[in-house]
Amino acid sequence: SSCHQEFSSDGTKHGTLTSPHYPSPYPPNTHCHYEFFGRGKERVRLIFQDFYLYKSADGSIDCTSVDSLQAFVNVDGRLEKVETFCGVDLPKPIMSNGPKLMLEFRGTQSSRYSRGFKISYSFVENFGINTGRQLKEFPCAFVYNSSEAHNGTFASPNSPGPYPRDTECTYFFHGGETEKVHLHFTNFDVEGVLPCQAVSASDYVEFSNYMTEDNRFGIFDHFLMLIILAIPQLHHQLYH
Repeated sequence: SSCHQEFSSDGTKHGTLTSPHYPSPYPPNTHCHYEFFGRGKERVRLIFQDFYLYKSADGSIDCTSVDSLQAFVNVDGRLEKVETFCGVDLPKPIMSNGPKLMLEFRGTQSSRYSRGFKISYSFVENFGINTGRQLKEFPCAFVYNSSEAHNGTFASPNSPGPYPRDTECTYFFHGGETEKVHLHFTNFDVEGVLPCQAVSASDYVEFSNYMTEDNRFGIFDHFLMLIILAIPQLHHQLYH
């Protein structure tokens, strides 16, 4: 059995994707391609609702030569594999590095328990970050003002899934004259080695802490800027 589907943000910004015959078992020798086409700054984000592929009981944790779902993104004009999923563990969300993403499903085996998968897809411009106020003039930037909220949470793009490659996000924190910004990391997982900069081919988080004068009001704001940089070759996750 073969299948091919295309999803364009021109048609709808979000929807649901399922394997053939879901929630019934997918047929043996299934081979499907699912292509997503966004526009401009849009990223493709996939959130897994259900995932159950056939896997033999030999205890292998390798996804090669078994039923699997692979994700590909566009890197320098060519498709590059970024994730491979198999078995029954529900994958974390994934996000593209640009407006395009492709999934390839190979289901050579099957069983009466192999119901396949159900995925919610969306074309987003907020990088899956739902807190703060997004600054549209930046590729990826969010501002947090103490005048709007004195505490809260923020996360890396696509949290709790891996952050997309080739992505730089900036977070601005503005406090009042007598306030300080305090960050408490509840989870930190960034790919790289010392000295944690591009020269070592590392993703990194950079902090900048200084005072700026607001010329409109003649007052000083306490200010903290945090930058997350994911170089093209690497991707992992960071969330707070």
